[in-house]
Amino acid sequence: MPTRDARALMDHYPKIFFACHTRHVFDKATQTDLTSHQASILDHLDESDSIPMGRLAMHMGVTPATMSIHVKRLEEKGLVTRSADPVDSRVTQLRVTSRGASVRDKKSVLEEARVERLLANLSRDQRRAALAGLALLAGAAERMMHETSRSRSWASRGRGLGSAG
Repeated sequence: MPTRDARALMDHYPKIFFACHTRHVFDKATQTDLTSHQASILDHLDESDSIPMGRLAMHMGVTPATMSIHVKRLEEKGLVTRSADPVDSRVTQLRVTSRGASVRDKKSVLEEARVERLLANLSRDQRRAALAGLALLAGAAERMMHETSRSRSWASRGRGLGSAG
């Protein structure tokens, strides 16, 4: 049975999400819908600074194989590029393309106009308090995701991928 605080969060969060969420992420350039996971990958990539695919997989709480599948689909749509790391060719580096950055910048899990309408229903002090609370929850969520990813057995999953273990 959830605690009173957990129950309160479980009751409140869906109301906010359903009032404000984007119904889907549609890329006009490729005329395709992106899954929420694919859209989330774009959120984590930069045009100039690359990130190792394994590190992104760990951060997002998925296996490198699962990440590879999503990245391949994004690459086929021209939204992501991957390249071998210049120091260690076993490591795949990811970057978002300019088209991918455009898609990323135009979308959000939440629709801006809906969020603005929601916030307009609060006083200035209420908005500050609500946003401060959300910042605390977001920080706790990131720490929890990182801890979950680290607790998984990445070494055993990496066997056969050229990693030591």
